[in-house]
Amino acid sequence: MAKDLYTNLDLNLLRTFVILSQELNMRRAAERLFVSQPAISQALQKLRNHFNDDLFVKTRHGLKPTALGIELTENISPLLDKLSHTLNAGNTFNPAELEGTIKLALTPNILTYISTPLYLKIRQAAPNVNLHLHNWSPTSLDDINNGEISLGVNFEIHHAPKTLIQKKMCDDIFTIHVRKDHPIKKESITPKDLDGLEAASIIISDWNSNIPIAEKVMRSHGFKIRTGFRSELPMAVLDVIKHTDMIYPSSLFMPKEEKEQLRSLKLKINNQDLKIPIMAYYHQRNRRSPLTLWLVSLIEGLLKEHSNS
Repeated sequence: MAKDLYTNLDLNLLRTFVILSQELNMRRAAERLFVSQPAISQALQKLRNHFNDDLFVKTRHGLKPTALGIELTENISPLLDKLSHTLNAGNTFNPAELEGTIKLALTPNILTYISTPLYLKIRQAAPNVNLHLHNWSPTSLDDINNGEISLGVNFEIHHAPKTLIQKKMCDDIFTIHVRKDHPIKKESITPKDLDGLEAASIIISDWNSNIPIAEKVMRSHGFKIRTGFRSELPMAVLDVIKHTDMIYPSSLFMPKEEKEQLRSLKLKINNQDLKIPIMAYYHQRNRRSPLTLWLVSLIEGLLKEHSNS
């Protein structure tokens, strides 16, 4: 007769297992469960004995699940999520009761655009919270993964860790901005109209750190532009655009007062807008967190409000 793996299992071990599968790190799992690392090691050994499998193996960067570990995670996590949701259904989330500091990492263009309206909405709903907005940096993915940053907003990142959830919030529509008296007089352009021109670009870590997206798009259509100026500071890029003939392939999300000083050219590729998804990034452990979901909703609402206007 096959071993009954359910009846003889301490169900508290399942929560430890799920936390380990999310963190893939003994220390972080211990911190989340408010226990010592030896306690986590003991729990893991009990799980290994119970399932007759290593479940996780050590690597240079932490833990890696075995095939059985992956299978158990995929099947057990949704069940524990549902149980948690059922037990906490009666608890209402009230932002006014929040205290402490919320840390977010945003791309420079979105940070420049959204900082004031986001602060005002959070301050109105959660007056006892301090808001720290960080420019998305090369460490932001790791900071979100280890809990230093609650939530991040960036374009789609294909190398993001699997421990992070990527939720699409809206599409950004890229437009070409030039100074008012720029030689290009058209209101609607195609990649062919930009062939051979010089561009300026914002540097966004993890998204276009090495090659500006505009260059990739142009190359894919058989044309070329040269990026003559790049900066992590949107205001620096905008200032250069105002004083040169460079073009600026830019996001929808630009401060209104700055946008009014430039001229917008609609970019059409095969008669379509160039749309790039904007994503929220947060750890799987927070996928049902009322705070995380509230923050995603606030930011998504602000972005959609502008993109639909």
